[in-house]
Amino acid sequence: MCALAVRTENLTKRFGDVTALDGLDLEVQQGEVFGFLGPNGAGKTTTIRLLLDLIRPTAGAAWVMGVPATDVRRAHRHVAYVPGEASLWPQLTGAETLTLLGNVSGADPVLRDELVERLQLDPSLRVRAYSRGNRQKIMLVAALMTRADLLLMDEPTAGLDPLMEAEFQALVREAAGRGQTVFLSSHLLDEVEDVCHRVAILRAGRLVEVATLDELRKLGSLILDAEFDGPVPDPADLLLLSGVVSVEPHAGGVRVVVSGSPAALLAAFAAAGVARLHSHEPTLEEVFLGYYETSKGQRSAMAAAHDRSRP
Repeated sequence: MCALAVRTENLTKRFGDVTALDGLDLEVQQGEVFGFLGPNGAGKTTTIRLLLDLIRPTAGAAWVMGVPATDVRRAHRHVAYVPGEASLWPQLTGAETLTLLGNVSGADPVLRDELVERLQLDPSLRVRAYSRGNRQKIMLVAALMTRADLLLMDEPTAGLDPLMEAEFQALVREAAGRGQTVFLSSHLLDEVEDVCHRVAILRAGRLVEVATLDELRKLGSLILDAEFDGPVPDPADLLLLSGVVSVEPHAGGVRVVVSGSPAALLAAFAAAGVARLHSHEPTLEEVFLGYYETSKGQRSAMAAAHDRSRP
């Protein structure tokens, strides 16, 4: 078994009456690209700040590369951090900023120059002249040039154009190929879908799932869009059928999520005189949203139905 790059036990943070993170138990392997998914306000940034010991937990504990997160001197030797919003010195040039950050954290100058070129950053400009995307490039170069064991990235592509997002994904793959661990916090599913080995889904401060992307997609199973020339079947009746997880009525028809065999549902559609039927597997976004729209019991039923349908 690989050593752990990140471990948390019952990690909890409250701000007054607001629970930002509630009992997080998480393990991230070394060399893994790990996606940390959730909408804004789910607790992603709070988790990263706890890992960096920028804030202290209300309960629980965290470890970074086997070192307690509270032991900042030792833990931060292994870590590079990319915040979602870069706060830099406006009067310095990009080159001066990278030199300063490199002197603090260490840097491979050859890698630094390569990153500047690949991210199409003009280091001669002063930071105050940079767009948000270019400030973000500074932070990416500053983190990647350290060759840190663990890269903590909080919405790292904020402000980047699609071409630079693709280059970022290539850089993440290369970092993982060198044995570095990438902890990628994002609410953008496209950002994690092509690079992450596993993802965690955070909802209102609580961890609801950790799985590979393939495992998540399997839970979603199948989506059927049906249209009828006559009366549309009652959604309440469809929900009673084997494997049906959810029913969403629309003009002239229904959209049904079904896990396992759709035989009972198709029979009901045929009896109702279905006129048009379209099916497709869920996208990662649909799977992700499903975790916010269904209860834990429904998700368990989906998983059980999927398992029963396997040969």
